[in-house]
Amino acid sequence: MNIYSILSNIQQNLKSPKNQFNKFGNYSYRSCEDILEGVKPFLANCSLVLNDEIVLIGDRYYVKSTATLHSLTDSGSVSAVAYARESQIKKGMDEAQITGAASSYARKYALNALFCIDCTKDADSMSYQAQEVINNQPKKTGQSKKITDQDIALISDLIRLTQTDIKVFYDYYKIDKIEQLTHEQFLSAKSMLEKKQTKTED
Repeated sequence: MNIYSILSNIQQNLKSPKNQFNKFGNYSYRSCEDILEGVKPFLANCSLVLNDEIVLIGDRYYVKSTATLHSLTDSGSVSAVAYARESQIKKGMDEAQITGAASSYARKYALNALFCIDCTKDADSMSYQAQEVINNQPKKTGQSKKITDQDIALISDLIRLTQTDIKVFYDYYKIDKIEQLTHEQFLSAKSMLEKKQTKTED
């Protein structure tokens, strides 16, 4: 069986349910580990190799992850690549943990691409704060802007309206008060809370 026949079989039959749950965002998602667990039964005639490389793009470092499926019956192989950006600052995490989180995220999206796993409806694809997955070279960005008093009031109202546990919210963003949110975190929180509000009203 050639590598493309093996890959086609995996793409058609792989089941990778969303076994993880985010309490703050109130959504289920799949992790890299969930995908790897699901694909193991299909590796009788092939092997799956994951490689990471740290690359500098513009003025930021990214983890480049490559997922490669190798046939054991011939020399065929097929790969998919994804990138995740290391956060400049991540409260509560040391540098090794930041790189590890970026690696896990990039690997997940490389596996998604390789095995045709639809991730467009995964809420975590819009809420990831430690890294930013990219498909091409990013534009240079400046320092994160501080949120305004209006932003703080909006998030406070959304937390109240959605009855979100404030401790869970703080733990999720690794902050002690809403004023500490970065502008990027504010956009993420606003998006998730508004979706949570919509679900509550339905």
